[in-house]
Amino acid sequence: MNKEYLKNIYALLEKLEKTQENTIDQVASVCAEAISHGGLLYFFGTGHSHMICEEPFYRAGGLACVYPILETDLMLHEGASKSSGYERLEGLGNVVIANTSIGKGDVLFIASNSGRNCAVIDAAMEAKKRGAITVAITSMNHTTQVASRHSSGLNLFQVCDYVLDNGGELGDASVELAGLGQKIAPTSSVIDITLVNLIVVNTVELLLQKGMMPPVFMSANTDAGDEANECVLEIYKGKIPSL
Repeated sequence: MNKEYLKNIYALLEKLEKTQENTIDQVASVCAEAISHGGLLYFFGTGHSHMICEEPFYRAGGLACVYPILETDLMLHEGASKSSGYERLEGLGNVVIANTSIGKGDVLFIASNSGRNCAVIDAAMEAKKRGAITVAITSMNHTTQVASRHSSGLNLFQVCDYVLDNGGELGDASVELAGLGQKIAPTSSVIDITLVNLIVVNTVELLLQKGMMPPVFMSANTDAGDEANECVLEIYKGKIPSL
């Protein structure tokens, strides 16, 4: 078995632990404060990054106050090439955010490895106008080597309040094989999901320290799951349409 990909992931996890701890603590504190005052955690991404939005949503052991912004035109199952075109359209991200209830006291996570496309940049700008705190999940190595496609000339990390760096390389793919000019095996999804779950763990821990019972889902595939989840679903169904 070729183990280069495993070695790359191990190295990135070690890098994450060494370089992202302070930002993770800061973002978790912001999230705990938001949740304790009735706020929601919003997640937005285009293309493959929409998977990062689905990861914390309606998840066993996850927070119930997660609002995934799943715009079908920006997701691959509605047409991969089409989604690439739409994510480059300036103004679309503003419309997507305007069609949510995001506002002051909420937190918006935006996942984009390159951070260069208009939809995510507009989404961050619009959310900030509405008073939300914004968190970029990106690759600083990648985004600092590519030009913005937005008229502002800015990339995502330059318009967000906090930046979580997944440490990935330019182009995302990480394994080089003899005879193939293109690298394979991207790393962003694995590390981004790890970052999100670290935020959840630390946010829940802070809420407990505040004396608040965190709104956490139990697996619906356990005998006690449906009954345990009924209370949190009752609270958030009216706030999160996807529930």
